[in-house]
Amino acid sequence: MTTISTATKPARAVSTPAPTTHYDLGLLILRLALGLTMAAHGTQKLFGWFSGGGIDGTAAFFTMSGYPAGRTMATIAGLTETFGGLAMALGLLTPLAGAALVGTLLNALAVKWGNGFFAPKGVEYELFLVAAAIALTLTGPGRYAADRSLPALRDHRLVYGLAALTLALASAAIVLLIRN
Repeated sequence: MTTISTATKPARAVSTPAPTTHYDLGLLILRLALGLTMAAHGTQKLFGWFSGGGIDGTAAFFTMSGYPAGRTMATIAGLTETFGGLAMALGLLTPLAGAALVGTLLNALAVKWGNGFFAPKGVEYELFLVAAAIALTLTGPGRYAADRSLPALRDHRLVYGLAALTLALASAAIVLLIRN
């Protein structure tokens, strides 16, 4: 006698994508490190905090580095680093915060270029910071960010990052063109 089994095989578990919490946590840590580092650099320029030169010392450096209107450039750089850094740390308007940091850091790279790669005179530090800023501008801030409450930026789009990087490159190029 032949028996026909009507039992079915157990359903194979369908794997669901892993929650992206670990990616979001990684992006948060990177945003905080980059943003707060840049904000601290900005306050060095603006207020002389953290052993910085303040506006006068930074203006002298900018003038020595070939930028016209050293005081104005020092103020712009200080404000850009401070507010761009704080916005990056918060994940607020992340593409624009990234553009602000990238534009400023490209100028820092231009000033230090030719002094080798390794610190203290080389470009390794600035290169790492600009790479982190570009990465965050392209990937977006992750779930733990103020952008999540803004409908237009809730779902980060690559096009936002690319547009912001285009803005950063254009603004950095203009500033570098007026540099002596």
